[in-house]
Amino acid sequence: MTTVQRVQPPPPAAAIRPKVVARAGLYAVLGANVCVVTTFFFQAGLGSNALMLLGRLAGLYGALLMAFQLLLVARLPWLDRRIGMDRLTSWHRWVGFGVLWTLVTHMVFITFGYAQLSSLPPVDQFVELATTIEYVLRAVVALALIITVGIVSARFARRRLSYETWHFIHLYMYVAVLLAFSHQVAVGTTFTTSATATAYWWTLWGAALGSVFLGRVVLPLRRNLRHQLRVSAVVPESDNVVSIYVTGRDLDQLPARAGQFFLWRFLTRERWWQANPFSLSAAPDGRQLRLTAKTAGDGTAALRHIPVGTRVFAEGPYGAFTTLHRTRPDTLLIAGGVGITPIRALLEELHGHAVLIYRVATDRDAVLYDELRELAAAKGTELHLVTGPATPDKLAPEALARLVPDVCERDVFVCGPPGMTSAVLRSLRELGVPRQQIHFERFSLAG
Repeated sequence: MTTVQRVQPPPPAAAIRPKVVARAGLYAVLGANVCVVTTFFFQAGLGSNALMLLGRLAGLYGALLMAFQLLLVARLPWLDRRIGMDRLTSWHRWVGFGVLWTLVTHMVFITFGYAQLSSLPPVDQFVELATTIEYVLRAVVALALIITVGIVSARFARRRLSYETWHFIHLYMYVAVLLAFSHQVAVGTTFTTSATATAYWWTLWGAALGSVFLGRVVLPLRRNLRHQLRVSAVVPESDNVVSIYVTGRDLDQLPARAGQFFLWRFLTRERWWQANPFSLSAAPDGRQLRLTAKTAGDGTAALRHIPVGTRVFAEGPYGAFTTLHRTRPDTLLIAGGVGITPIRALLEELHGHAVLIYRVATDRDAVLYDELRELAAAKGTELHLVTGPATPDKLAPEALARLVPDVCERDVFVCGPPGMTSAVLRSLRELGVPRQQIHFERFSLAG
């Protein structure tokens, strides 16, 4: 049976990269809104208390950052395909800490400003504000929720929590957003003194929350209702690796590309509440999707026992690890372990000369290797299976240069364990591979 692949040619050399366009657009949107917020701040009047003045400004910037933070995790397809969920999630995390500190600054300076006017001790003044003004109490609760989310998002805490637990706690951020917004509507100076500023803030919050609702609720529901995904086959690839084939309706209309991933929910009694990010391990052909997973824990080990016919709820496709970002006609693909899955899918879609380096500890760890050999032979791809212990580094700069002498003339796609990925990225930079030719994603999720 002939498989029809939707081959995407690389952009012209002079074209502006999609990632650059999207990133510049985000910076421009944030910068323009900072200017607007600052203008409204000065138009509202400065007052005579410097502490309250600084507190008000910090609160406005905190509200703006909170809205921007929502946009970063709205999972809007246009942004995700160009920047990637990993980078958007990383930016979301750092913007979140910016929200935390600007709102703490807002609370502290406003409290000390009122204390200066009333001659009350700051703690007494804070208690009076929180207990006598309803919308201030809401702001205090919102800040407490943001601090809680910030603590569990810190690396030391994040490593100790399951994804489901962390995600459940993270959802309280949306409660904090609503409480903070109600506080701003009731007592914010720009809401009470300027009709134009009021319209601006309603529009800003409406766009931010609307983006989240569209990207996180409407699009997934719409796609799953349309495509009606079900498991069509479960195929063990080795003792600890399994491939799952998914079929559905109108899959040729699903905007998935090789290199992307979905958040998969298999709707059995035991697994419906678990969402796992797995990459496509074959290029979408319009008839079926395939994911291949390493069964590392109890949750993923149960994948090989999923009954054929099980309904599937898939969120996505996500990720910028695609040929959309190619800048050169030839390609180097570097995979480690089960990171071969998006690389194998990319190889199907690529045109031009490709070199594939597959790094594993032993031959037995080479997932899908028979498929890779057949595919490489059909496409004229150079395939190198690199085995052995982690040290010495077999993907060090000199080793890569021997395997691929023209590495600097190729786009390079890297996917593997974090340690291997970091080591390969260092090697590529030491070899002088231009940054715009290096493509990778670290799969991490945010609320």
